[in-house]
Amino acid sequence: MKNNSLPFFADASIVSNYRLLFKYWEIVREDRDLFEKAFLNKSDFDYLKEIVETMPGIDVASLLNMLVNRFIDRVNCEKAYRAYIETYGLNIDEKDACREVARILAGWLIEAGRNTGILKYKYSWKKGE
Repeated sequence: MKNNSLPFFADASIVSNYRLLFKYWEIVREDRDLFEKAFLNKSDFDYLKEIVETMPGIDVASLLNMLVNRFIDRVNCEKAYRAYIETYGLNIDEKDACREVARILAGWLIEAGRNTGILKYKYSWKKGE
């Protein structure tokens, strides 16, 4: 995949770079279960909708943290670590690599939620939004 590619319904408003997720997909592709867990599904969108409805006005940072906690168990930390090293050439803690993949998935869900009308968010530094 190209470095500037985006997953479906993504717009790079939360996640500026999806390279790590693309590398993770490449690594887990042979394991159907891991591969499927690394994509958004209907229950993710339902969960996002539930959060937005029960916590109106939630800030994006809090929402992102809640979603990271949802996705972290779906990420294989060993594979995430390998993807991180192959993507960035940096050695970090395996749990941090795992959390970063989960953060990208969470950010992607927020972007997809915005682009499908589940939620709206504003940029505080832009007037009139």
